[in-house]
Amino acid sequence: MTKPILTDAFFDGLSTSMEGFETAETLPPACYVDAGFYEFEKEAVFNHEWLCVGRESWVAEPGDYFTTSIIGEPIVVARTRQNELVAMSSVCQHRAMLVAEGHGNARGFVCPYHHWTYGLDGKLVNAPAMEKTCGFDKTKIALPRFKVEVWLGFIFVNFDENAAPLAPRVADIAEALAGYDLANAVGPRPDPAAKFPWNWKVMFENNNDGYHASRLHQGPLHDFVPSAQSVFPDPPEGAAGYLRFNGTLHPDASFNATQRALLPVFPGLSDVERNRMTFANIPPTLSLVVTSDMVIYLIVRADGPESHEMDTGLLFAPGAMEDPAFEHKLAMNMAAAGAIISQDLHVDGLVQAGLRSRFAIRGRYSWQEGAQIAFNRWLTPRYQQTWKAMRADAGQGVPA
Repeated sequence: MTKPILTDAFFDGLSTSMEGFETAETLPPACYVDAGFYEFEKEAVFNHEWLCVGRESWVAEPGDYFTTSIIGEPIVVARTRQNELVAMSSVCQHRAMLVAEGHGNARGFVCPYHHWTYGLDGKLVNAPAMEKTCGFDKTKIALPRFKVEVWLGFIFVNFDENAAPLAPRVADIAEALAGYDLANAVGPRPDPAAKFPWNWKVMFENNNDGYHASRLHQGPLHDFVPSAQSVFPDPPEGAAGYLRFNGTLHPDASFNATQRALLPVFPGLSDVERNRMTFANIPPTLSLVVTSDMVIYLIVRADGPESHEMDTGLLFAPGAMEDPAFEHKLAMNMAAAGAIISQDLHVDGLVQAGLRSRFAIRGRYSWQEGAQIAFNRWLTPRYQQTWKAMRADAGQGVPA
């Protein structure tokens, strides 16, 4: 008979993951594979944190909308005729049919099943043949709304209506990225999301890991960003994200065979910024890989204990896409980035396989894994506080 995983001892033991790299341990393998832990994690993390869902440019005009999902919750984001940005559940309040798919421009949302019709603001405006239903009042029915915040052009939603604002808790990251003016950066809508058979944290950790870069990616496409030049600034108290800076061997380094920027450099960058790459992370959904001529953004969307979807997008300096040679230069960047990403995806799958093994243990960290410590320090208090609250709500108390 299998012993329960979620115990006081399990959550108390997580504290070692928050120590300095000299003594810290990795999170227990169960955090990446156990279905019960994933259900717990929904409450501990996803139900109360700000979740990135896309870019504001995707809903620039009244009537524009797009759909997405996180932890199995279908979401529609829209721009109303009054120019209000709204995010809602896309679940019809009649028989749970989804009222929107994909993206586009619409006057409202019509459930294809029974033609209940909702405005762009989510309010029910028509429900055919409901006049004989006792007590039915369409004015009291609407698609559930979520809190919305736009940060540097990225749209975040929060299922918790009492959540504190995001921006004050990522002010240090906004300052570090100020020279890139991401709110005004340009880029195409990402291709349809890809699904990956490993835990969302495996992907998030890989995106932020400086330790593997000079090893897994050894060669001319990555050697100009050596792991030994990784720097991990301490996040402020209560921060909602963290940074990694990585020095480069020459200015304006970029992922392509020339190792140098081919696209226009973001015009607001300082000399310091042009001699490093920046990795910015707002868990549990947004990770940014920032170079002097291109930003890769990754929107990681958990959908199971051992799977997630991810939107991968690109941002460039204003005007960059108007260059007649833009597509050719971008192709050079993406050939290199694609080769590196393929290496990452291969090992991510193998890491997930290893985490399922009875021989997987809580490992130790290198100093070049400072971003993993920062991630643990963001995650672990949320786990521990939620477990304590659940135990208290169940009337069982929590040992001191």
